[in-house]
Amino acid sequence: MALNCVILDDYQNAAMAYADWNALGEAVQVRTLTTPHTGDALVAALGDADILVVMRERTPITAALLARLPRLRLLITSGMRNAAVDVAAAKAQGIIVCGTDSHPEPAVEMTWALILGLMRQLVPEVNALRSDGPWQQTVGRDLHGARLGLLGLGKIGQRVAQIGQAFGMHVSAWSPNLDAARAAAAGVQLATSKQALFAGSDVVSLHLVLGERSRGIVDADTLACLPTHACLINTAWAGLVDRQALIDAVTEKRIAGVGLDVFDIEPLPAGHPLRTLPNVLATPHLGYVTERNYRDYFGQAVENIAAWLQRTPQRTLG
Repeated sequence: MALNCVILDDYQNAAMAYADWNALGEAVQVRTLTTPHTGDALVAALGDADILVVMRERTPITAALLARLPRLRLLITSGMRNAAVDVAAAKAQGIIVCGTDSHPEPAVEMTWALILGLMRQLVPEVNALRSDGPWQQTVGRDLHGARLGLLGLGKIGQRVAQIGQAFGMHVSAWSPNLDAARAAAAGVQLATSKQALFAGSDVVSLHLVLGERSRGIVDADTLACLPTHACLINTAWAGLVDRQALIDAVTEKRIAGVGLDVFDIEPLPAGHPLRTLPNVLATPHLGYVTERNYRDYFGQAVENIAAWLQRTPQRTLG
């Protein structure tokens, strides 16, 4: 009897096209879910799953959910880290959890798409052109000579810094664990504090990993340090920022603009203010959604399933 594999949250209906699922033969029957499911509907949709393939952070795979999926034996996530999966609970239930490769470059590119879009006012200008509106209604801001502040200087932050330097920006960084030697090695200046980083930047981009120490690290007091002409970019984790404090700062125009690719709730509910505020440039979590990543996510998911079937699981987590 074939095992059932469910691919969860395949929003673009792309999973089948980016891997050779037929390589699994008749041992595994694969189906995809292209719309989000929650609660009892999610349990019903996954109730017969022996294998589950998830896309990071789209649907939380909690201990409570896993307890309602007694058939589940293998769980595969895109990337080698997924804060939305309770790996310990899965292991306690005898479920093997595996990951895949994930590349940092797409998130870097998305960060710069948002920075450029905000600084050059691309959305209002494109909308005006498409609607036969005013020809040139804004004055763009220069990156050359501007100050880029990075909250976090890991793999992604370092690449963002390199591009900022190529644009001729002055780059500084801060994080709880960043020291002067690491900052200097990346060619950036170490800010004396989080508050100083925000106060001294024209653009601040967030690149910390979400954890207990970093959750809500950008609070109302931190946002108040930003100059009114500054922009905030978040392609990392929504939980780094106090959501209501951000909405208040944007609504009251205490900062010039916000570029967002991550949200506390995804998909973002209809009518949410972050969908409609004019000084917010928001994209639906596209940072990792590229052909190269998808080929590795789904191609390696097939490899992981094949290895597990041979009782030699690979890329295991936890």
